[in-house]
Amino acid sequence: MRTGVSMIAVLSAALGLNWSVATQAADAVHAKQKPLVSKPVKSDGAEMIHIPEGDYVIGSNKIDKTDFGREFGNTKAWYLDEHPEHKARLPAFMIDKFEVTNTLYREFVKRGYNPPENWLDTGYIVSLRPEKLDKLDVEQIRKLAVSRFKLDVDARTLSKEDLLEAIKKRWDAMGPLPVTYVSWFDADQYCKSVGKRLPKEVEWEAAARGTKTNEFPWGNDFAPGKSNTGEEDWEYGVSPVGSYQTDMSEFGVLDLAGNVSEWVADWYKPYAGSDYKSDNFGEQFKVFRGAGWGGSSGHYALELFQRTAYRANLPPDAANADLGFRCAADVPKSSTKIRQAPKN
Repeated sequence: MRTGVSMIAVLSAALGLNWSVATQAADAVHAKQKPLVSKPVKSDGAEMIHIPEGDYVIGSNKIDKTDFGREFGNTKAWYLDEHPEHKARLPAFMIDKFEVTNTLYREFVKRGYNPPENWLDTGYIVSLRPEKLDKLDVEQIRKLAVSRFKLDVDARTLSKEDLLEAIKKRWDAMGPLPVTYVSWFDADQYCKSVGKRLPKEVEWEAAARGTKTNEFPWGNDFAPGKSNTGEEDWEYGVSPVGSYQTDMSEFGVLDLAGNVSEWVADWYKPYAGSDYKSDNFGEQFKVFRGAGWGGSSGHYALELFQRTAYRANLPPDAANADLGFRCAADVPKSSTKIRQAPKN
């Protein structure tokens, strides 16, 4: 028997699922297959920021004169895929102020999409059907409280009502965290399902650099601790979106330098006029932007990765603990106000 099967089976039963369905839902995050199609809705209600039309500086002409890249074991030469620095004329667009949260993604899953793999590990998957949890006896809930929800309580002494309240508080705390363990396909489907799209790479960089061509979202001077890149100890690594008000761009977009790295729409390709060659270029890897909390390595605390021009890439079916996304949209023709998303 697989380790932990009995507890996940309890979770699956609480959701009206079976073990094989729950496992398939988790494994599908990494599968190279056509994702399930969610029923579209008009909007997810996430607050969006208007980025004005204009000419934006993209890329850089920096060179790694110190050879730090090799010292840190990087397989990709530092800066060279950012060449050459150039200007891009962009029409006005909208971009999410925050990264997409568990709360928002939960609504997506309710409409028929696969849940992220870590929702099984943390027990957050049960928040989809909380009424099912009420039907479990107190001993089952006590086991779940320890093995799945990781509650810092003596579950043996709590009543069923107290345990359910503690679990609900745990869900409330996880709701505003950025969703992780989502592939590029998941992110693309989510954005499309709410009438948006993934931001283009140049749009992401324009939203981060602003009109002043900032080296970092907050300006040109680097300082540790301005973003969530692993210096602080958050329970799940990620912090609630918007926790680092210092990690804010000129336009008011938050968490661009830290918390989670973010998928963008583009394939990883050289900029026009670049003489840099890479075997990774082409339609095999998708670009992700921004640093994250770092998983187990903590490398994102380095200045390089928090720069607004930094580019990175992964296979589109990759799904990691420090990788999420935000959505973008064309400027609506009407002046309808964008609704703000619920906090939990």
